[in-house]
Amino acid sequence: MIPLYYYLLLSALLFSIGLAGALTRRNGILVLVGIELMLNAANLNFIAFWRYNQNPDALMGLMFVIFSIAVAAAEAAVGLALIITIYRHYKNINLDKMDSLKG
Repeated sequence: MIPLYYYLLLSALLFSIGLAGALTRRNGILVLVGIELMLNAANLNFIAFWRYNQNPDALMGLMFVIFSIAVAAAEAAVGLALIITIYRHYKNINLDKMDSLKG
């Protein structure tokens, strides 16, 4: 059986990569990819703690993961819709150039 800290280290690595990607990239789609990577790292933590819990029959970790996946899907849909709208209007998805909310 793989020890719990291996999962936690992998999750921390995934979260760090996602955070670095979300904070350093200027492309809107790559920022969304970074956010998705951070959500997947959280899901890995939920599953790992659920698996190593004293009572794995409680299914609390799985419920958190299903909720998190639903939130991630909604976030991706809204984020992609915003990026498509910004691209149609400005012909660019560089987030540094989006400094106003004027239509």
